[in-house]
Amino acid sequence: MKYSGIGGQAVIEGVMMKNGDEYATAVRKPDGAIEVKKDSYVSMGEKVKFFSLPFIRGVFSFADSMILGMRALTFSASFFEDDEEDSEPTRFERLLDRMFGEKMEKALMSIVMVFSVVMAICIFMVFPMFLAGIFKRFIQSHTVMAVLEGVIRIGIFVAYIKLVSRMEDIRRTFMYHGAEHKCINCLEHGLELTVENVRSSSKEHKRCGTSFLLIVMLISILFFMVVQVDTLPLRILSRIVLIPVIAGVSYEFLRLAGRSDSKLVDLLSRPGMWMQELTTKEPDDTMIEVGIASVEAVFDWHAFLDKNFPERQS
Repeated sequence: MKYSGIGGQAVIEGVMMKNGDEYATAVRKPDGAIEVKKDSYVSMGEKVKFFSLPFIRGVFSFADSMILGMRALTFSASFFEDDEEDSEPTRFERLLDRMFGEKMEKALMSIVMVFSVVMAICIFMVFPMFLAGIFKRFIQSHTVMAVLEGVIRIGIFVAYIKLVSRMEDIRRTFMYHGAEHKCINCLEHGLELTVENVRSSSKEHKRCGTSFLLIVMLISILFFMVVQVDTLPLRILSRIVLIPVIAGVSYEFLRLAGRSDSKLVDLLSRPGMWMQELTTKEPDDTMIEVGIASVEAVFDWHAFLDKNFPERQS
């Protein structure tokens, strides 16, 4: 495997791929045509050198992914808006329009992102702590309690993914997620980017965001084994304050895993790859075509293969 440097996300009926400062979102429109939008995005780490330092860059890289993901999602969703656009705006919409004017879309995006982060922290970090606390009267060991909290946290995450995957739109998004991974795996294993080669490639990838989230949950167990606080407010605060630290450590491992062929790293990456069985599904050929279109908009895969796999020409 050769590291390509490209990464991406699944969006509504499409795939976003990023290479350096350039990214492209390819969407299969209702009429069957593929629409590709290419743009650029300068990461926080490039703007502020401090944000690119090891163990610090993780949380800012995650923020970059959220911002870029929201942009790509907004673009893809624009092709599937219903007829409500023609109806009278609601009182709430008129209020937002007065408050933000032309910047309303960006303001709404920011509000959604902040709300999503707050809800994620409450559901996946704080709520498991309260659930584990029910057993505190029976379990005296702080270490066992930290492990129990971690298991509950992973259980909630798995249950959430299984629940939302029952929705048709989410299931199709998971199929596009599989197409994204297959395109990257195809190239990084020295194969030409064709529908046939992509179809036969793996839908799991070590650099996936699903793996990152699982690593965060596993590493949080280790941190909360060490950090021992007794009062409830301090326990809640510790779950929130340590998130950037845990994310920083998790990102460094994911970064290493994406560039390494070490058997040890592969072994440690296995749980994340297994978790991807929940968030990636086998795509059909039309979805693979969308993934290929997004890659080709930002990445010269011919040059990559010629440089890293010269033997294929012989």
